[in-house]
Amino acid sequence: MAYRLPPLNALRAFESAGRHLSFTRAADELHGTQAAISHQIKTLESWLDMALFKRLNRAIILTELGQHYLLSVRDALDGLEAATKQILKAGAGAALTVSVMPSFGATWLVRRMARFAQLHPEIDLRISADDRTIDFAHEDVDVAVRYGRGTWPGLHATRLMRQNIFPVCSPALVEKGPHPLRSPDDLRHHILLQEDSTTYDWRMWLLAAGVDDIDLAHGPSFSHAHVLYQAAIVGEGVAIGATPMVDDDLADGRLVKPFELTISIDWAFYVVCVEKRQDEPNIVALRNWLLAEAAIESGNRAYAPRKGIP
Repeated sequence: MAYRLPPLNALRAFESAGRHLSFTRAADELHGTQAAISHQIKTLESWLDMALFKRLNRAIILTELGQHYLLSVRDALDGLEAATKQILKAGAGAALTVSVMPSFGATWLVRRMARFAQLHPEIDLRISADDRTIDFAHEDVDVAVRYGRGTWPGLHATRLMRQNIFPVCSPALVEKGPHPLRSPDDLRHHILLQEDSTTYDWRMWLLAAGVDDIDLAHGPSFSHAHVLYQAAIVGEGVAIGATPMVDDDLADGRLVKPFELTISIDWAFYVVCVEKRQDEPNIVALRNWLLAEAAIESGNRAYAPRKGIP
């Protein structure tokens, strides 16, 4: 059968411009120029003999026919991309690209990857560490570990583990610090370390501990949790710790939990993939392994306060 189809480049330009409602952003995405995108759109409109966009003074909007066509074009391009990924994977061998937050990858995942390799030597894991929320439809990612409430439209999400928070610090800071850490009120005499996004966690824990007049507006702040915990390990101050990020450091004695009080967080870590791929064998193998590792971690998580501290 001979297919009567418009040029593929014109369809790609139309899909990108229609999704962004911007020729400029489409040009950035496709590594071209605004003039080139505009030319491709005009070529497509000429080929179809219909207008797909309404050109306004400083914006573009899709026509009614353009809106319907965009959905069909997007589905077709998604199908073509999926088929291409599958055939490339078949030629390159079994590999899974996993997107994780840098802190989760550095503090938890990488220390366990050797066990996955022993169980599944036929699967090569490729770890993509990024704080962005990746777009499965347009990025070469098979599975992601996301932090949230577990509701992402079009994605299958399995809860991996909940998160609890509590202060952590170096054993040396407890034993030889500037002031004893006998009660949460003693934290006012110590430097409180924060990740950029954890000021609220500190406030929530201090409120639960009955301490409400510690100024958190000043002091060291870190962009990633694994750097924050390293600062705590070397004795720079007390950090708000979160499971599972500090589990290995607590188990190995690099960090200690000076107080018993632990606060549970509503959000959790989830294993996420596209719904239609949730039953693929390699994805199932990775998800089951992650869940098993999390279950082991949960069973071992019994870190008492530092001896001698109530």
